[in-house]
Amino acid sequence: MERTISVEEKIRRAEQIYERRKQGNTRPVATVSVNQEKKDIKLLRKMIIQILVCISIYLVIYAIQNNEYVFSEDFTNKANKILSYDTNFLELYQNIKNQIQSFFQGQEEEEVKQEENVVQNGIGGADETLEQNVAEQGEISEQVEQEEKVLTQEEQDVQNVKNTTTFIKPVEGVISSKFGVRETATGNVPKNHTGTDIAANLGTKIKSATEGEVVLASEEGDYGKHLKIQIGEVSVIYAHCNALYVKQGDRVVQGQEIAEVGSTGNSTGPHLHFEIRISERKVDPESILEL
Repeated sequence: MERTISVEEKIRRAEQIYERRKQGNTRPVATVSVNQEKKDIKLLRKMIIQILVCISIYLVIYAIQNNEYVFSEDFTNKANKILSYDTNFLELYQNIKNQIQSFFQGQEEEEVKQEENVVQNGIGGADETLEQNVAEQGEISEQVEQEEKVLTQEEQDVQNVKNTTTFIKPVEGVISSKFGVRETATGNVPKNHTGTDIAANLGTKIKSATEGEVVLASEEGDYGKHLKIQIGEVSVIYAHCNALYVKQGDRVVQGQEIAEVGSTGNSTGPHLHFEIRISERKVDPESILEL
């Protein structure tokens, strides 16, 4: 006759079999841990849940068999009949355990993926930002180099004069000859004009277009009576004057009357020859101010 095994005996045997299989089949599982402390807490939580499940099952079975006050006699008899069946508690326990492990393993994998995505996005964003900054700096440097290559010496001189010196109009009149190459009626007038001629009535007062020092006051040469006023690397020539009001070594302020319009030197009529230089290179006065 087959001996009837009690429920407690079945549970005890099931636990022994589980422990033997667990000790014999335990294999190390390679995992990627982002945070070891976090993983230990999760493992402890899973172990506690498993213990609580086993205790709950045991308490339910124990209560059904021994507590006559909670359950009726009929309910207890039916429960004992059901428990008398040859139930594979080990398989039942293993199924519950697998489901619990699958649930928590899925959560772990999801958290690991999220953390990896955060790290990758952070590194990728930093690399992308660095590459973008390098590219922008390269473009800016290339643009600056191109602009410097495109600008002629004269254009650079014009920019330097504008950046270092302020000008006002020296005299009211009409431009009679522009800067640069020009057609001449006589051989005495140079074809390459180094300044701008402003025609005005004889004796019209000439104002200093800038502040500065009078470094030359002369009556010699093709310029006739003329002044040269220096401010830094920039110098201004006022030529063909009728009279000079300042002398060499004087300091003048912008707008000060310094001479009169005349027709001295190599001139064909009363006018002011207005010339601007930077480091003795001539520039077009009309590119500096409106005359």
